[in-house]
Amino acid sequence: MFQDVVDLNTFYSSPLGKITTRLIRNQIRSLWPSVKGMDIMGLGYAVPYLEPFRDEANHIAAIMPTLQGVMRWPRFRENIKDEYGRYQGNLAALARETDLPIKEASMDRVIMVHCLEHTDHSKQLLREIWRSLAPGGKILIIVPSRLGPWCRSEATPFGHGIPFSTEQIKKILINNMLTPTRWTSALFLPPFKSRTMLMALATLESTGQRWWSQFAGVLIIEAEKQIYAANTKQSQKQVVAQPAMVGSPMSHHE
Repeated sequence: MFQDVVDLNTFYSSPLGKITTRLIRNQIRSLWPSVKGMDIMGLGYAVPYLEPFRDEANHIAAIMPTLQGVMRWPRFRENIKDEYGRYQGNLAALARETDLPIKEASMDRVIMVHCLEHTDHSKQLLREIWRSLAPGGKILIIVPSRLGPWCRSEATPFGHGIPFSTEQIKKILINNMLTPTRWTSALFLPPFKSRTMLMALATLESTGQRWWSQFAGVLIIEAEKQIYAANTKQSQKQVVAQPAMVGSPMSHHE
């Protein structure tokens, strides 16, 4: 079951949420140091991680699942207000995760977070992402790790939904025509709320990356669209025994 967008926004506005955003963003940037001129889609509740790309990418969109709800993003931006001070822009949209309002082969990059662990339609979701990605396009999936402490705490969004192992995610991706290319992790200490422990969470991240990476709170997996896998048995069109000619009775029955 998807978390409500209001709850997600509340978490990311908290001190713990802000540090969480910074630590995961660091890993995203290590994988994607530049997205200049690219078209990017965020799926789930990806807006905290899309923000650094907003002035760098060519186009950017945040698609939020219908069962989660949607919130306008970006919230404020002074240079695009009308004469009455009203905000004029919005890059977020509401859609079913299995029916994305995105043109075929139009996205260079996709960031998916707070989505795969909640959906009951993972196969259809990943096939929609495959359809939306341009040839050679890449997706970055952020999910809770089943071995880390974050999936056991309902105080954060990563404590909801189904956690995964790296091997599970890689298998799911391969089965849906997406080739895993690189993977990393983040959030190596439990989700503390005290100011002192929040500082420890930030300062000890690199130590955790080196010494206890298997106990990370979240997994971050990059995958690339497989062009050669498009003609699978599931995607092949059925052959009609006798072709229907325009104007014939068969052409009126679909």
